[in-house]
Amino acid sequence: MAHTDIWTGSDEYLCDTELAHAFHMSRVLGMPLLIEGEPGTGKTELPLQYAKSQGLELFVYPVGSKSNVEQFVAKFDHVKYLRDSQIEILNAQREEKGLSKKLSTGGRSTEVPDDYVTHGPATKAYSIPHSVLLIDEIDKAPREFPNDLLYALSHRKFVMPESGKIIATNEVEMPAIVITSNREQELPTAFKGRCIYHYITFPEPETMREIVLKHHPKIEQKILDIGIGIFYQLRQLGLERAPSTRELLNWLKYVSHFEPKDAQQKLENLDGLGVLIKTQGDMQRVMNRIKSGFKVR
Repeated sequence: MAHTDIWTGSDEYLCDTELAHAFHMSRVLGMPLLIEGEPGTGKTELPLQYAKSQGLELFVYPVGSKSNVEQFVAKFDHVKYLRDSQIEILNAQREEKGLSKKLSTGGRSTEVPDDYVTHGPATKAYSIPHSVLLIDEIDKAPREFPNDLLYALSHRKFVMPESGKIIATNEVEMPAIVITSNREQELPTAFKGRCIYHYITFPEPETMREIVLKHHPKIEQKILDIGIGIFYQLRQLGLERAPSTRELLNWLKYVSHFEPKDAQQKLENLDGLGVLIKTQGDMQRVMNRIKSGFKVR
């Protein structure tokens, strides 16, 4: 709960009213905000831009198919511990022989288990009041990963491996936690119950115009109109993977490198289509529509 005021975005990020309210609620209650929605709708950017605009410490955990709580929380280095144990035995033997020079363990001691613990992003965030923690694309994780987080989310604390040391926070100092999901798989009900939930609906054209202007404030009006018009036409073709906000921003960034007249022509000719379309099947569908008279409007 770094700040309890409502954050409505920044110069680089447009946060709509409903999302701002959900994010505010999560920080006031000290609960994670779970955001679902199409790829490229700004889920990941929310915590990044929030931390940047507020000057807060940011920790990011990009989730993958092999993610586990050990990576996320803390990992005990058993190999280093074993090696140092052997060094300590050797040093004791050398001392018995009257040898003064000792082998180094780098200042670590096997009597201090914390010396062998590497903290993950969760532990670091819980240790720094008012920080920001992003758990990105949790739907890519094995099923047990979100289930293993239930205790930490409910009790706001982690138990360090081997030493049993507790890293805890409270409702007041709880990091602003944002968890994103593209809904590749359904998350456990118990896990969702520990979160504030928000689904980002895809922006309407007028909202999209505001988003583009946040990123490309100097874009020509005509280029903006044509680009957004084509973008939403493509999204209405029933594609397997409709172009997202991210793709539109990249496309407009590309054509903006040209003179306005050339940029307009490139848009109308659908130059750089590979920025918008991401599968062979979708590319073929678009090309077929172009051959059958796809009109830019």
